[in-house]
Amino acid sequence: MPNILVVDDDEKFRKMISDILETRGYTVTGVENGEQAISTSDEEFFNLALIDINLPDMAGIDLLTKLRKTEPEIIKIIVTGHASLDNSIEAANKGVDGYVVKPFDPKKLIALIEEKLSKQTKVVQFDDRKVAQFMESRGSWMSTVSAPKKR
Repeated sequence: MPNILVVDDDEKFRKMISDILETRGYTVTGVENGEQAISTSDEEFFNLALIDINLPDMAGIDLLTKLRKTEPEIIKIIVTGHASLDNSIEAANKGVDGYVVKPFDPKKLIALIEEKLSKQTKVVQFDDRKVAQFMESRGSWMSTVSAPKKR
């Protein structure tokens, strides 16, 4: 099952989101700030991160960039109670994969998460097939090359 990182300084929010996601079968790790998110993602692979835009030690938007460097394939969704056109544009420019405004409908958040994870799974499956096809083509190519004759 996918592994999800929840980055929010509000402990009640982290607990609520974790409970919702865990009942859906996801593995969830919650942290309260950007530095914890970075160190945790260095130690563990996450498929998706839910990131509050206002963290105590850095802007959630800055965390997007840092996570993209350490985990390029991670899906990044901003969750904010302080939505603005400026921060949504900046988030889009920094590579956000989704933007959710608090308060939100948990069913819609789950639908967004499932949609993004489904796309990620399809990309991984496609990549795996391409690697297998490449290896097969190399194998058949290698079998057509004769080994040098011994003298």
